[in-house]
Amino acid sequence: MLSHRARLTVRGATAAVALAVGIGLTSVVPSLADPAPAPQGEPAPAVEAPTAPGVPGPDAPAPDAPLAEPANPGDAVAQLIDLSRKVEQNNQKFLAGQQQVDELVRAQQDADARRDAAQAVVDEAAGRVTQYQSTANAVALANYKGVRTNGLYAVMTSDSPQQLLDQMSAYGRINADTKARMTAFTDAVSDATAARAQATEAMDAATLATVGAEEAQGALSRERDGLTQQIDHVRNIYAEMTGADRAALAGPLFPEGFDLGSLGDGTGLGYAALQVALTRIGTPYVWGATGPDSFDCSGLVQWAYKQVGINTPRTALQQSLGGTPVEQKDILPGDVVTFYGDVSHVGIYAGNGMMVHASTFGVPVKVQEISAFPIHNIRRY
Repeated sequence: MLSHRARLTVRGATAAVALAVGIGLTSVVPSLADPAPAPQGEPAPAVEAPTAPGVPGPDAPAPDAPLAEPANPGDAVAQLIDLSRKVEQNNQKFLAGQQQVDELVRAQQDADARRDAAQAVVDEAAGRVTQYQSTANAVALANYKGVRTNGLYAVMTSDSPQQLLDQMSAYGRINADTKARMTAFTDAVSDATAARAQATEAMDAATLATVGAEEAQGALSRERDGLTQQIDHVRNIYAEMTGADRAALAGPLFPEGFDLGSLGDGTGLGYAALQVALTRIGTPYVWGATGPDSFDCSGLVQWAYKQVGINTPRTALQQSLGGTPVEQKDILPGDVVTFYGDVSHVGIYAGNGMMVHASTFGVPVKVQEISAFPIHNIRRY
């Protein structure tokens, strides 16, 4: 933004240009002192900061209250399964919200950089205005005092033909130089006007980006608190369970009678990612974990594919949108299978109707039938 001194300089320069009729300059340069008025018409709609997916806005309901303590071990297993499923859904939403917050922060940083660059242009243009200010002031003063610098005035004041020639030559040089400097001055003022408009726009964008990022970060923090409470409740229930109940919850690592050799052969990077994922069987499930010692469902998929040089998105929903779509009849080992209408679970197809996946809390990475969950879609990376 222009300094107070620069604004006064430009305001005075504008008056000088308006007075410079003695050398044929009739352009009027707009003042930079005040921003241009907003265009008339309907008021601009209010801009709301974006809300990250899964991150509640200011009117969002509070997180679900913790469930009642289970009455017996059987209820504990059933309750933990239901609650873990709910927390898994919220975890996926939270991860998506975290990514959008990160994007908003990057947008804020970009807007700040554009604002700083625009301010640098304003400062450079203001410097050029100052450089030619003395010429503009001199022209204004000369016109005010009635000084004439044209050919007719030279004829009237010269005492001899030689003096006339000398005066005409001097006036020509003075006028040419003055006109060039005044042209540079008016160009500098014009550039400063445009630069100031761009700087104002960049500042507005930076302010809006900052507000959006801060609001999303605040909402995400509230979501994190709610998710933490839910996770703590699940862990408390699990801590009270007997070893037998925990074993029943975890289930077998492979379906009964399953043989890894029955999965068959495959090719390509997807099949290689499957082989990597199979090395993690028995690894514990942890919300938000991306390996290699613990995973959530989408974390396992992302980690396994990363080991073979493929970058997949972080959440199950995003993984359901990447790669290329595959019909269920055409599914191959290594394809990514997502589940549920809200796309809150994902696994890697292992062949013969099986998949490897990080299921839920208390259940380690295992091989299980894809028919155990409602399929949303299949993608090939």
